[in-house]
Amino acid sequence: MLEIRTHGRGGQGAVVASEILAAAFFKEGKHVQSFPTFGVERRGAPVAAFTRVDVAPIRLRCEVYEPDHVMVLGETLVESVDVTAGLKDGGWIIINTELKPSDFSFPKKYRVATVDAGRIAVSHGLGSVTSPIVNTAILGAFCKVTGAVDIKSVAESIREYVPTKWEDNVKAAEEAFEKVTLGEE
Repeated sequence: MLEIRTHGRGGQGAVVASEILAAAFFKEGKHVQSFPTFGVERRGAPVAAFTRVDVAPIRLRCEVYEPDHVMVLGETLVESVDVTAGLKDGGWIIINTELKPSDFSFPKKYRVATVDAGRIAVSHGLGSVTSPIVNTAILGAFCKVTGAVDIKSVAESIREYVPTKWEDNVKAAEEAFEKVTLGEE
């Protein structure tokens, strides 16, 4: 079973990202789960969303405590939330940031990738400079980094699950797919 945890802040689209990712895996014939957890439900508060993927039906019904990979929709979350909690050795941490992977000091047992999803989102009219909607861009980076799901499946799911600006969101995912920076392995 593949387990993914997405960290974001209210309004960044972590829950929708998890749903889109699950739908993309489903299109590829996998069994999926997607669900969020919230603290205080307000814009800007930390949220987490979980995605499970397997070739067999998934009977587990709890949060993802030991993810294979983690997506972080805002670099400030790295300072305020333990994004590596339970992360399996060799797991990817994909961070929306202008920084390079080497600028982060995670233990060597994790792999880090970065993408400026905020800039990409704004360039495609997704949110504003102060509040970019980065969820679809980070999914493009996830596709490239992990190779677990095809970018075409994600693009198809974006068109189905995102309420507006489908093509702008698809273009943001495709651009992040091309521009993600992988750290040294």
